[in-house]
Amino acid sequence: MQGRLSVWLVKHGIIHRSLGFDYQGIETLQIKPEDWHSIAVILYVYGYNYLRSQCAYDVAPGGLLASVYHLTRIEYGVDQPEEVCIKVFASRRNPKIPSVFWVWKSVDFQERESYDMLGISYDNHPRLKRILMPESWIGWPLRKDYIAPNFYEIQDAH
Repeated sequence: MQGRLSVWLVKHGIIHRSLGFDYQGIETLQIKPEDWHSIAVILYVYGYNYLRSQCAYDVAPGGLLASVYHLTRIEYGVDQPEEVCIKVFASRRNPKIPSVFWVWKSVDFQERESYDMLGISYDNHPRLKRILMPESWIGWPLRKDYIAPNFYEIQDAH
């Protein structure tokens, strides 16, 4: 079943995949990484002027990585703003997704955290660097195939 936004995107020839609705009834769409930046601009112009959150997760060990964006249409006098969830999947070997920092500046630290924890590179992000882990950290701690260093061995070496 397609939601209101999916129908509008189809009407305007914008390629996406409907993933249905979440448990709160929020429409969820999948966008290809190469289409994400231009579709983000279209969604902003369409009225999705507020990025509520961005997060990322590892779909499965050795599988895809996902970057998830929760967008809201904030309009004066509207009690129930329209919301949409966008999922952009990236290859684990070369996880690159266009940054939407220049569309929604609030994504700044959120994309940095997704980079830091999962290694997703957000192209054209102005300050893409680690935010939680030290710059010297090796690896991506929230990947399901991540092997944590043995801190006892590291301490014994010093």
